This record gives sequence, C-alpha cells and structure tokens, in this order.
Amino acid sequence: MSAQMYLAYDYPLLSAFWTMLWFFLWILWFILLFRVILDVFRDDSLSGWGKAGWLVFVIVLPFLGVFVYLIARGKGMGQREFAKAREQQQAFDSYVRDTAQSGERPSSTDELAKLSDMKARGDISDEEFRRAKELVLTDYGTPAERPGKVSSGSGG
Repeated sequence: MSAQMYLAYDYPLLSAFWTMLWFFLWILWFILLFRVILDVFRDDSLSGWGKAGWLVFVIVLPFLGVFVYLIARGKGMGQREFAKAREQQQAFDSYVRDTAQSGERPSSTDELAKLSDMKARGDISDEEFRRAKELVLTDYGTPAERPGKVSSGSGG
C-alpha cells in the first residue's frame, strides 16, 4: 500500500483544460489526416504514381506530409470538395424532379376510366363506384381514398 493515490483535487483545473485542448487537437489532427488521404484518392488529376507518392509521404511522415499537401494542393482540395457537393446536389435535384414528374396525379377522366374498368371486372360494388366517382368529380378526399388507390380494407 505504498503506492500513491491521486484524487480529483490533485489534478488542477488548468491541467484539465490543457488535457481537453490536446485531446481535441488530437481528434482534429486525425480528421485532417483522413481528409487528406480521401482527397488523394478522390483527385482524378493525379496519376497512380502521384497518389502512391503522396500516400507514402503522408503515412511515413504524417505531420510534414499533411502540411506540405495542404500547402501544395489545399486550394484544389477545397475546389474538389465544392464540386463534389454541387454534383450531389444536382443529382438530388434531378431525382426529386424526375420523381415529382412521374408521380403526377392522373386526370379525372383517367381515374373515371379506371373506376369503370374496376366496376366492370367486379372488383368494386355499385356503392363503392358511386362513392369513388363523387370523390373524383369533387376532387375531395385523402390520397388513400382516391379511386386509383383503393385500399385493401375498403372491402367488397
């Protein structure tokens, strides 16, 4: 029991702040290191040997390698990040536009034609046909109640 025991009051507040600062700088360093490595692989203007050279430089001498990479290619790194974000936004906008166009609501005439086909096949009763026709003609009701989207619980 000769080992010295340290209590919380033996660790001063300023030391706690310094420990937190170094901890967050260490996390920041790893984030920066991985961003540089990802940028090396993302850059299409670099040849395979160029990518291998930068990767070896960043892994063997990490501090010097990252700082030299940021000085030499930092501006391009930001431009590539911006281009990637713009490309993702355009892809998302295109997807939303295509989905919205393909999901357009059919006209009342189309819905009435579908309803009469359903009635002719016997899928819906006369009462259901009348109710659905009123919904189409008044443009009232929730999407689940619309004729083209008759739910399985609407019976028959």
